[in-house]
Amino acid sequence: MGATAVTATPKSEPAATDADIVLRGVTKRFGDLTAVDALDLSIPRGSFFALLGPSGCGKTTTLRMIGGFEDPTEGTVLLGGQDVTDLPPFKRDVNTVFQSYALFPHLDVQRNVAFGLERRKLSKHAVRERVAQVLELTQLTGMEKRKPNQLSGGQQQRVALARALVNRPRALLLDEPLGALDLRLRRQLQIELKRIQTDVGLTFVHVTHDQEEAMTLADEIAVMSEGRIEQRGSATDLYETPRTQFVANFLGLSNLIDARLTGRDPRYATYETHDGATVRAPSELARDGAVRLGVRPEKLEILTEQPEGMNVLRGRVEVAAFLGVSLQYVVRTPGGEELTVIEQNRAGANGGTVGPGRDVLLAWRPEHPFVVDKETEHAG
Repeated sequence: MGATAVTATPKSEPAATDADIVLRGVTKRFGDLTAVDALDLSIPRGSFFALLGPSGCGKTTTLRMIGGFEDPTEGTVLLGGQDVTDLPPFKRDVNTVFQSYALFPHLDVQRNVAFGLERRKLSKHAVRERVAQVLELTQLTGMEKRKPNQLSGGQQQRVALARALVNRPRALLLDEPLGALDLRLRRQLQIELKRIQTDVGLTFVHVTHDQEEAMTLADEIAVMSEGRIEQRGSATDLYETPRTQFVANFLGLSNLIDARLTGRDPRYATYETHDGATVRAPSELARDGAVRLGVRPEKLEILTEQPEGMNVLRGRVEVAAFLGVSLQYVVRTPGGEELTVIEQNRAGANGGTVGPGRDVLLAWRPEHPFVVDKETEHAG
């Protein structure tokens, strides 16, 4: 039977574009500590949504309030339009997959996956059928009689995922589910998670501190800091046009240059850097006052001649490193910034790096920078 058989059973569902999970003014305090601060959040039905941020930013506490494992100090949690703020976890139409797997060591794979269905008193035939479907979906067919200690870490995580999916919840909550795996397995499971979510069409809410994981998996990402959402959007939006220094620095590496707006036309705004250079950025991003212009390392080029139509800063190479697939430089400008440049290795064996101590030009196209307020470290 096809994998689509494990999709959630319709129950007066909202349209696909409607929010499946809604948090309204949700706050969580632990004594004097505010872990989540007046959070408003809506997650569209059928999306793969990531809560991304460093340890202590409130992302796991937010997930636990959606799942019912923590009660909000203030605010409302809705699932499918129903207020579930005061309902315990077992009365919420969600399932959670934890980093620790939490499998029953004395039960085989089939019984671990079937456990929730058996407690709901489904017929043996229905249990067998649904377990077989979800084992096929998670690529565990043939492992039904193995115990957890006979499985690899990746296989155990797939069992935990199968056990959650077999109940056909409205949403699946994933709390750092790949954090205990090594890099190779983690990347493999990322691909499988995305495939499974696409196949079943459920809402997945994924908590992670791993930016690459969030960008690989999620349709939309909310970057959190100090209990609030700094910015939400697609991976492309957040990477190319971050709105705060925190987002710029948390998603990838950013070069930030102090500057001040001096003019604008319909296409580009003009800025003067603190050491007197003139550079341009897209006009729609223009901000008055002291700002920081950001440019990603891969957007910079190291040149020896003045290019046409590009932003240019002068600098001296401080560090040059050969990384195989790329070359990485640290270049110090007259204003004191140390800017990182990453170039693809296209030179081959006869090429080479630009050595430390060499004076160079750093160039980038005027459509590539983003702009953030200099004073802005955290939103709100």
